[in-house]
Amino acid sequence: MEAILVSACLRGVPCRFDGRDKASPVIEEAVAGREVVSFCPEVAGGLATPRRPAELVGGDGHDVLDGTARVVEDTGREVTAEFVDGARRALAAARNAGCTEALLMPRSPSCGRGAVYDGSFSGELVSGDGVTAALFERNGIAVRSAPGV
Repeated sequence: MEAILVSACLRGVPCRFDGRDKASPVIEEAVAGREVVSFCPEVAGGLATPRRPAELVGGDGHDVLDGTARVVEDTGREVTAEFVDGARRALAAARNAGCTEALLMPRSPSCGRGAVYDGSFSGELVSGDGVTAALFERNGIAVRSAPGV
């Protein structure tokens, strides 16, 4: 059976920054018949639930991995190391399960694919990927944003 890594919040785990989940029947349909590896990079990186909202500042997840951007909470506290550590742990989990694809939470500073918040905490989006999505892409794991979330 083909394995897919899915953001844990999309599978009903209350691990989002606000302590909630984003479970949806659409997600269950999208992964039906596959072995699912549920994973939250932010929790795996050592962040609590609930936690302060965080956004990418100075670029996207690729820039964070290159050391030219940061992940910062709305209080100004930097959490870049936790996000990078969580992304590395997510990659290890995906590789261990043989995942070649991931279905991730849209707009997230970890899991966003194609669009992420702009770092101003104003709700504005910019083109780019989250830290985990970027690391997956760099390592040959196809990343899709969850539909309808």
